Amino acid sequence: MHKNKKISILSHILVWLVLFSMPYLLSYGQEQEINRVIAHFWIPLVFYACIFYINYFVFIDRFLFEKKTTQFILINVVIIAFFIFLKEQIEVTFFEELMKKRDNTKGEGPPFKMFVYIQMLSYMAPLLFSIAIKSTKRWVKTEAERKEAINVKLKSELQHLHYQLQPHFFFNSLNNIYALVDISPDRAKSSIHSLSKLMRYMLYETSVESVLLSKEIDFMKKYIELMKLRISDKTKVNYNFPEEETGVNIAPLLFISLIENAFKHGVSASKESEITIKMTIVEQTVLFTIENANFPKKTDDKSGSGIGLPNIEKRLELLYPNKSSFKTFIKDNHYIAQLEIETD
Repeated sequence: MHKNKKISILSHILVWLVLFSMPYLLSYGQEQEINRVIAHFWIPLVFYACIFYINYFVFIDRFLFEKKTTQFILINVVIIAFFIFLKEQIEVTFFEELMKKRDNTKGEGPPFKMFVYIQMLSYMAPLLFSIAIKSTKRWVKTEAERKEAINVKLKSELQHLHYQLQPHFFFNSLNNIYALVDISPDRAKSSIHSLSKLMRYMLYETSVESVLLSKEIDFMKKYIELMKLRISDKTKVNYNFPEEETGVNIAPLLFISLIENAFKHGVSASKESEITIKMTIVEQTVLFTIENANFPKKTDDKSGSGIGLPNIEKRLELLYPNKSSFKTFIKDNHYIAQLEIETD
């Protein structure tokens, strides 16, 4: 902040030094009459600087940005008129010889009204520059604040979706374990132990923006093995994940809801079924496909709350805009979900 302020001050000083040096920079080595430079160049520049900084620090904020445009224009007209009058008085008082020369050549120069118009226009230049610079700075600040507000909103939404997913996952897992309690107490006990490991990962390692894909894969494998404890031999589960470390980072817990849905809707107690899960990586793009038999959820089935897929869609919209595609469809009585994510 202080560094930027110092750079801004130095840039202003440099600009004014260049402007005050212009008569000598453009003289091509010719000798300049100092009184002429002071009267016709340096004094107006001082007045230009006054107009610029008075507007830059006071009038633009107080009047123009407050939509008091009429007052802003009137005040500047008065100030410019005052400086034109003051310049003439300074020339009359301190630069008599120059005034005599100007009077002698008056017939050769522009009419008085045209002279005043030119003076007014020249004094308007610093005013317009101050408006342009101040407006640009205000726009940049407003745009930065707008982006920051959007960023905070996105983080808040993502945090809400993340917290929403955890109890949803926990609730579905407990339902599955509950079904095992009477059938196989030992399996239920093992499931609770496995669930505690999964919850530890969810609570302590997924509160970041991204994790290594290998960690997510390990989490999904453990969850699949946990779910396999509940199902019978009538259901086959096949999964294929990349075995080697890819170095790819991804937002946590994007795939787990799809796996949950496969075990919820793709398993039947009386019919044979199959769940196939496949993940591949092409360069930096993750392709995830899951296919399962389609056994629609009964209307009286209260397990879960149906927030999994909307949660995925919303998170993809926030985290990977224009870098992801997600689609689900039914083919030959099989439910297929395909998720493609282009990572950085």
